[in-house]
Amino acid sequence: MNSCLRENYGEKIYKLALDGGFTCPTRDGKLDTRGCIFCSGGSGDFAVPVGDNVKEAIEMAKKIIADKGGRKFIAYFQSFTGTYAPVERLRALYRKTIEHPEIVALSIGTRPDCLSDEVISLLADLNRTKPVWVELGLQTIHESTAEYIRRGYPLAVFDDALRRLHVAGITVIVHMILGLPGETPEMMVETARYIGQSGAEGIKFQLLHVLAGTDLAEDYRNGLFRVLSLEEYIRVLEQCIEIIPADMVIHRLTGDGAKRNLIAPLWSADKKHVLNEINRAFDRDRVMQGSKL
Repeated sequence: MNSCLRENYGEKIYKLALDGGFTCPTRDGKLDTRGCIFCSGGSGDFAVPVGDNVKEAIEMAKKIIADKGGRKFIAYFQSFTGTYAPVERLRALYRKTIEHPEIVALSIGTRPDCLSDEVISLLADLNRTKPVWVELGLQTIHESTAEYIRRGYPLAVFDDALRRLHVAGITVIVHMILGLPGETPEMMVETARYIGQSGAEGIKFQLLHVLAGTDLAEDYRNGLFRVLSLEEYIRVLEQCIEIIPADMVIHRLTGDGAKRNLIAPLWSADKKHVLNEINRAFDRDRVMQGSKL
């Protein structure tokens, strides 16, 4: 991902994690009130609340990563469902964000079932100003797992949303989780293969984290599943990378939850060590993206 951005913009681009104050249909009662089984805060533990002042929120987010430098940024609306609001509110928020001179692209995390035609039309309009990426939380293609994690929509809804976003010219990045309870390595690879064949431009791999305060944590304490070891994670990650197209952009190889809430796997807390081990294994095993398509 870094090399792709450098090629397009001529320098390193950093993401600013922002919280637009959204909720989710699995939390507000439309589908459920409990949220996804693994969710502690809509994946936005590090995001800066935007409130009524977009410019101020961007400046605050820049201060968090000030030690890294950077002059150009991607505004990443990470928390909960970034298109789950009246289109007028979305237009006001995202128009102000995308017009900020230091923002080069807008990335919105959302659900496939929260993309009405009106919302997609808005995203297409914004995309004519600066690039807009939509990050879809698919996580798995397996319906039994989707039901367990309370995802709240069938695979066909993802397929339809991806098709409509592409018709509108929107870049799509798909999230998948490795290590979901009950899934074998073969099932995880099937999800990666499906995403690779979907036509999506990008993929994010995420390790399953067990975080305090989630229903998943209760299942973990009751011994209903175990988490992946670092070696197991790397092994299945390699298999996934080898069967996705060589031109698909990998936006993330793993992820880290807030350490204060992390129950398992504890090895994931040392992100630098994890990335070093991933890179070492890739070199050792001569992993090449798309080599086993």
